[in-house]
Amino acid sequence: MRYLFLGLWLALVTPPFPTAHANLPELPDLGAPSDDVMTPSEEKRLGEAFFRNLHQQIEISEDPEIQDYISSLGNRLASHSDMAKQRFHFFVVMKPSINAFAGPAGYIGVHSGLILATRNESELASVMAHEIAHVTQHHLKRAFAAASRMTLPMAAATLAAILLGTQSPAAAQAALIALQAGSLQSQINFTRANEQEADRIGLQILTASDFDPRSMPAFFERLQQSTRFLGYNIPEFLRTHPVTSSRIADTRSRADSFPYRQYTDSLAYLLTKSKLQILSTDQPELFKQEFEVAMERGTPNQKAAAQYGLALIFNQQHEFDASKKLLSRLLAKFPDQPQFIHALAQVEIAQGNVAQGLKRYQQALQRFPASNVLKLEYAEALLASGRFRKARALIEPDITERTKNHPVLYKLLSQAYAGMGETAEGQRYLAEYFYAIGDIKGAIRHARLAVKMAKGNRILTAIATQRLRFFQAEERAMKH
Repeated sequence: MRYLFLGLWLALVTPPFPTAHANLPELPDLGAPSDDVMTPSEEKRLGEAFFRNLHQQIEISEDPEIQDYISSLGNRLASHSDMAKQRFHFFVVMKPSINAFAGPAGYIGVHSGLILATRNESELASVMAHEIAHVTQHHLKRAFAAASRMTLPMAAATLAAILLGTQSPAAAQAALIALQAGSLQSQINFTRANEQEADRIGLQILTASDFDPRSMPAFFERLQQSTRFLGYNIPEFLRTHPVTSSRIADTRSRADSFPYRQYTDSLAYLLTKSKLQILSTDQPELFKQEFEVAMERGTPNQKAAAQYGLALIFNQQHEFDASKKLLSRLLAKFPDQPQFIHALAQVEIAQGNVAQGLKRYQQALQRFPASNVLKLEYAEALLASGRFRKARALIEPDITERTKNHPVLYKLLSQAYAGMGETAEGQRYLAEYFYAIGDIKGAIRHARLAVKMAKGNRILTAIATQRLRFFQAEERAMKH
């Protein structure tokens, strides 16, 4: 199986799943992890910078429902780990490859292709538990000594570049050459033990979180068998770092020590897979027949997920009456499911019944006031219908320290202020959006516009000027 772990980190500690740049040399063992190398605060800042840089390299899903599901699943698993109080951030990368990776400060990404490759929720959970184990066992901290030698922006950019080595080989190669030393064989031996420990700890997290422990060896074995007869066409990640039979045997032996029972997939998992199937293709109509067949078989949840997928296809093809019929039936059976509320409201708005669609969101939020998913989707609908002040009132209280992990909130707030005619505030938040997605030049450009437009407003001018100087300092640090 290919887990594409954070390049610099896992080039140091976990070779079974390499970076995309096959010719990069292995990195040496840099010694034991230690908080003296990098403090928790410094690690947090590096993780945030790393996440910003990833946005410039890969497409990270901003879909609130997909984000909410992967976060809920990840946090459920993390709560049963050795670091239950650590704040993790889980996100979905929109790529068809079967990958997952762990970065600094508990940033864990899962590729959409991996989610779609799983046959049940426990298989997905097994991969995420393995990644969490790398974090909780401090496998990642061996790269802190290397990162601490660079400026923060440069370290984060280099980590992101190495993760996707083919997209920025010069930066990745320079970092690796500078750090290359030590015994390659001892590094390989160390990382094999590292992987075994992540399997073992991951299995414990998996079972404590009430998922099927047998899903881990099952998923490993299926991926191994699917590439067995590919010869030289086998994917590079399996040629270089294969999922070994010994790992499969070891995890199966451990899993078999637990009593056997049936595990049920959550409806949220099945709905997420249906949505990702459609978002991952430019020909969603190809899934029509598959969904139609699935609507007639399986569990009630499986039938509902197929019905939902078909409704989304109808919606994309502007067959709104057909979509509305399916979604109305689903909502009657599952009145508390936010995916169905949102999809039906979208159809109503698309049909021109804006008032009914907005009312549906409003009523849902009255029932579920803590639902960040519904709040964000309602805000987007308000903006699309020109209710800018309402949207701003809904979004602005959520602009907190954690917003940096959800850049879309900055973008929506910028749109709200721009729609209200407060262009300086709109530019200010647009600058924050570009910074959050790692586009420092875009952040500087919009911060300058905010300063220019804020003339006469001393407070806003001071805020925008301070942020402009901060962005400029970050840009300078990237060059050193």
